[in-house]
Amino acid sequence: MKRIYIIISLLSVLFIQAISGQVKKWTLEDCIKYAVTNNIGLQRQKLQTELKRTDLLVSRMNLLPNLNAGSNIYYTDGRSINQSDNSINFNKNMYSDIGIASNLVIFNGLYEINTIAAYKFLLKAGVESEKIVRNTLIGDILGQYYQVLYARGLEDASKMQLDLSEKQLFRITKMVETGKEALAKQYEIESQFSADKLSYTIAHNTASQAVTTLKQMLQLDPGTEFDVMVPDLKNTLITDNSFSPDSIYQLAAQNLPRLKEIEFELRASKKQIAAARGIIVPKLTAGGQIGSIYSDILNDNNKPNSYSTQIKGDISKQVSLSLNVPLFNNLSTYRNIKMAKLRKNDNELRLELEKNNLYTDVENACLNYNRGKDEFAAANSNFYYNTQSFAAVQKKFESGLINVTDYSVAKTTLFRAETEALRTKLQLLIRKLTIQFYSTGEYENLMQ
Repeated sequence: MKRIYIIISLLSVLFIQAISGQVKKWTLEDCIKYAVTNNIGLQRQKLQTELKRTDLLVSRMNLLPNLNAGSNIYYTDGRSINQSDNSINFNKNMYSDIGIASNLVIFNGLYEINTIAAYKFLLKAGVESEKIVRNTLIGDILGQYYQVLYARGLEDASKMQLDLSEKQLFRITKMVETGKEALAKQYEIESQFSADKLSYTIAHNTASQAVTTLKQMLQLDPGTEFDVMVPDLKNTLITDNSFSPDSIYQLAAQNLPRLKEIEFELRASKKQIAAARGIIVPKLTAGGQIGSIYSDILNDNNKPNSYSTQIKGDISKQVSLSLNVPLFNNLSTYRNIKMAKLRKNDNELRLELEKNNLYTDVENACLNYNRGKDEFAAANSNFYYNTQSFAAVQKKFESGLINVTDYSVAKTTLFRAETEALRTKLQLLIRKLTIQFYSTGEYENLMQ
């Protein structure tokens, strides 16, 4: 009984080790979630957004009055003025002042208001920039993920061709041993098997490199084991959609962050022009302060009054209102206005150029999808008929009705048809996702 428990324990340990040693297979959703959370480039872009949010907070705080407190200590020797009663004094003495002051800008040509508005739009533009970086990252991962699927599909197709050659080689070898076939036919099959093995090796290495590239895009640690979950592409449905470039463009113009970013920057540049013009207007500032002084000059009793007595007794209050009229500042105001106008004009041109580029992208995406549907239908039909044809050729070859050359040609044709069907199917899926992205501006809802 004890031996049974020991055996069960050992088997349990080995089973747990086998499970823990398996490499987790990443789905497309796993890859995207990890990249969005950990990508360094995206994290840096988020920091840029936080900087813009900080700029907005600081601009808002500039509307508040400032408040400063301070104190000074002075030592004098020789002729000086007693700060407490303004009398002339020739002795060494020490006095100090203490006070608190505040200033508030009442009007400065709405400079602060327009600056706040500009920073609001710049923050919104920063959020859109972050979306652009995120969507570009997701798009790159999506494209590479499908590159992995295509490479794995080629690998599987090559393995199937290799298995067929191995099966035929085994059959021909046995027939040569029994004298039913000539040795030359075995050499031909061995040559075909060797060529298929080379093709499989190349396909396997290509798939391995595609997986490695995806791992590098995810910025995983060098020692991290990584593999991709391959979905069942055979059961993936291809719907017969039809897309109009004009309708897709209208949705894209409303949803894509690449247009929103420039639009917000354009609105910010208009506010910056208004803020720069505000510097020309006279500036009105209100201020107030309260303070007191202390001096160690002797009183009538040959003793200085206490610190608290002097501070309480010599309190002074002041309220001010100042007007600053800018007359000449070395043309710096003119330069700021000119630069703001140039930025606005540049943003207007950027927006028009981006709209043209977007329409071109949308139009090409729709045309490519429509062409891709025809290619996929033709490739899928070709693969089906080649499968039927190869089954017949294989039976003839096993019956000795055709030679190795005809069999190899049929097998190669089937391989090409299968890979073309896979390529056109994946290509069509990518193109459809691209169009759906133009319609929504987000990749997250397209992953399923």
